[in-house]
Amino acid sequence: MMKNAEIRCRNNGETIKCEIGSTLNDIFFQLNLSMPLPPVAAKVNNEMMSMNYRIFTNKTVEFIDITNPLGLKIYTRTLFFILCKAVHDLFPNGKVRIEFPVSNGYYCLLKIGRDVTPDDVHALRQQMDAIIASATPIRRHHRPSEEVIELFRKEGDETKVELLETQGRLYTTYCSIGDYNDSFYGPTLCNTQEITNYGLEMYYDGLLLRIPQRNDPTKLGQFIRQDKMFDLFEEYHQWQDTMRISTVGRLNKAIMAGHSNKMIMVFEALQEKKISRIADDIASRHGVKIVLIAGPSSSGKTTTCKRLSIQLVTNGIRPIGISLDDYFLDREKTPLDEKGEYDYESLYALNLELFNQQLNALINGEEVELPRYNFLTGKSEMSGKKLQLHDNDVLVIEGIHALNPELTSQIPANQIYRVYASALTTITMDDHNYIPTTDNRLLRRIIRDYKYRNNTAQQTLKRWASVRAGEDKWIFPFQEKADVMFNTAMLFELAVIKTQAVPLLEQVPENCDEYTEAHRLLHFLRYIKPIPENQIPPASLLREFLGGSTFEY
Repeated sequence: MMKNAEIRCRNNGETIKCEIGSTLNDIFFQLNLSMPLPPVAAKVNNEMMSMNYRIFTNKTVEFIDITNPLGLKIYTRTLFFILCKAVHDLFPNGKVRIEFPVSNGYYCLLKIGRDVTPDDVHALRQQMDAIIASATPIRRHHRPSEEVIELFRKEGDETKVELLETQGRLYTTYCSIGDYNDSFYGPTLCNTQEITNYGLEMYYDGLLLRIPQRNDPTKLGQFIRQDKMFDLFEEYHQWQDTMRISTVGRLNKAIMAGHSNKMIMVFEALQEKKISRIADDIASRHGVKIVLIAGPSSSGKTTTCKRLSIQLVTNGIRPIGISLDDYFLDREKTPLDEKGEYDYESLYALNLELFNQQLNALINGEEVELPRYNFLTGKSEMSGKKLQLHDNDVLVIEGIHALNPELTSQIPANQIYRVYASALTTITMDDHNYIPTTDNRLLRRIIRDYKYRNNTAQQTLKRWASVRAGEDKWIFPFQEKADVMFNTAMLFELAVIKTQAVPLLEQVPENCDEYTEAHRLLHFLRYIKPIPENQIPPASLLREFLGGSTFEY
């Protein structure tokens, strides 16, 4: 009978024997690993596991800390757990809902039968500190699903009941801190005392739960006012509440009841109405000659641009598109990144002087010859295409740098209208489990890259960290400068994307680093009931990724 398991550790390249049933904590100390920060979890055969996970067979293990993006997710998930327990302790009849990320933290709606006061927030902070100081173990329980459903029904958490009732699983895992029970869809820390840094303060009519910086966990993320982003999230939450579909459990029930077609028509109409209002606003500003559209990867900027152009025509405006890609500098003049490679994501990869010179000339009624960038030779060439603006013409320019003030530094501000487009997921798993907005965009990109760029899901996942780093540097700092923000995500979107994303994610091999993220996404998507792709209209923004669009790309 096997008494020991063989553990290959990727942190130091060593292989050791451990007793069957040893926890990851036991193995970490047996390895005598030296890490700058304590581990928060480990990858076991490239799947994320809590440190109290027990080993019974040979495994490959890699310990991670909070500076790893997946480690920060685990830390944040545990913070949510402790906040929810603190609310339960102080306000037994109250409810808290983790709504969305904003201002380098998470907005949480607290319902206690009256307005939330600074004293309430102070009391919650004290209770969270007490829970952390109590060094209470965080335990996981695996029980028959009907027992877990009844447990949460008795505790009044209908959003968890609705989600679990639509899963059809025999067993369900939930967590506890003392006598408080909750469920979180991923690993947590093993003890409350592992939380070392967080912030909690009033934010609008609720709370802002602040988390540490990933690169320096001793500091909180910088507080940044994001009023426009907050208003956009709130607007969509109100629409969802009107539809009575704000969680995955309720979405699943609507799909199972055959209401998906009505849901799709309502939210497609809502999106078109928003685009129409943006066009009306542009038309009302008679001095506007340039419309700039920016947003992160896979936010649907291209389709937003095309649909907005149609709505501009209905307002008597002729939109003329210009591509920022044609203003790239010659390759040898392109700035280099920290790896010494050409940084095409940099604002300074563009010929800003020529761009501003030509925009000013066009605004003044002059004719210009547009450049064209030759990606084969890496040279900027003149295209032979002449352009001159007339009274009812407006330039529509889409690109990642469109909101950066330096891009149009020589253009009068009253002649520019800025649109920020992003896929902001507003539906949650349940009241205590939000869905990262980046997951929506990542799934879109996986599908698009496979369909149009012949890239595997593994290749897309491998590049995603670099894409996100570029967004943090070049896009997100300028999003509040937009005249209007537009949410391109749909309430039902993940149910449609699932049908194409799952087969691609399942092809990611277990022996590569990208498997960890692929496995996480697959685990998350299994909670969502699918909607057939053929229910999506051809002009839908989702068709930019799914294929079958009436627009040409």
